Amino acid sequence: MKFGICNEIFKEWSFEKAFEYVSGLGYDGIEIAPFTCAKYVTDVSQQRRSEIKDLAARHGLEISGIHWVLVEAEGMHMTHPDHAVRQRTQQYFRDLVSFCHDLGGKSIVVGSPKQRNLEPGVSLDQATQWASEVFAPAVADAEEAGVTICFEPLAPSETNFVNTAAEAISFIQRIPSPAFKIILDVKAMCSMGKPIPQIIQESAQHFAYFHANDANLKGPGFGDVDFVPIAQALNQVGYQGYVSVEVFRFEEGPEAIAAQSLSYLKKSFS
Repeated sequence: MKFGICNEIFKEWSFEKAFEYVSGLGYDGIEIAPFTCAKYVTDVSQQRRSEIKDLAARHGLEISGIHWVLVEAEGMHMTHPDHAVRQRTQQYFRDLVSFCHDLGGKSIVVGSPKQRNLEPGVSLDQATQWASEVFAPAVADAEEAGVTICFEPLAPSETNFVNTAAEAISFIQRIPSPAFKIILDVKAMCSMGKPIPQIIQESAQHFAYFHANDANLKGPGFGDVDFVPIAQALNQVGYQGYVSVEVFRFEEGPEAIAAQSLSYLKKSFS
């Protein structure tokens, strides 16, 4: 199993300092939130992309992928009734594929609850069709680039579009491609009404990335979620991708979050 961590934990640090610290702890990879680079990925120069990729390599880290991809990228919405908004979002997902590829990343995590919520008067069927049309060109680009777009089911408290792993699988199957999968996130799975190991088993053929966190929005080991059966289920289904730490509450500070999360994960997977 490979362990990674999301870089927005270190948003007050330089990339150099963050990469050095993460590598020293023993992480295998780091996951980049585009907003830590620029408001829009189109504002990140080719030179800067190369610098980030090379910096990670110098510290012995893989850039596992990107996430929080629409944060601060104003004007994007994948189910919006305005065709111009959807068209702009469609192009931006293609830009995200290029950005991820240029960094050497392999996965794009798409959560973006606010940018997929159904607007008033938009039916679920219509939203699903529109979202499929938004993703289709980027999925084709991703297949060619060796990148996987991973759509994330999220809790009803966050969005009203795709709340369970089963719904996410149904959605990605509208665009059959090895470059279009789902991601499983522990915090989100806590809202799905099934044991997390069962969701992992049922989703085995369809997920390509995994976020480790707790229902309390903190890191693994900082709450009540037991990761031992989660680790067992991931091993049973033969998952060999990243287990990446993503948190939403930062009270403990980046050093403690990163160090204690990795220590807990290694114990859980041993």
